[in-house]
Amino acid sequence: MFKATPNPPNTGPVPNDASFNLDPEKLKASAERALKHYLTPGATKTQIPPRKSGTFFTIDAAVDDETLLVDASESLASARELVNDLVELSDGPRRYSMLVLQRVIMLSELSVNRVLDNHKPG
Repeated sequence: MFKATPNPPNTGPVPNDASFNLDPEKLKASAERALKHYLTPGATKTQIPPRKSGTFFTIDAAVDDETLLVDASESLASARELVNDLVELSDGPRRYSMLVLQRVIMLSELSVNRVLDNHKPG
């Protein structure tokens, strides 16, 4: 059978190829540094700073508990209605997730309303 292309010429390694000029001592030192960095349990790593609470939204200390509970109850009722509207628009697994969210909001609203019912001003 006739071969259309000739065999490539036999040449040595490429003169500027870095893999032929690697120093084994440098390779070993580099590997040890990498292993030490990733496998040493006591290695110092950058710590994530603790989250500070923001002061963008604050509640005045003079606001009484009943007012805060009424506001929380109204917010939960609004959220429940919003999720109820979204449940009507969705189907499948997303609908089930929205129904679970609606139930959590409803239970929270019931809890806040019970605290309001039991609250004695003064």
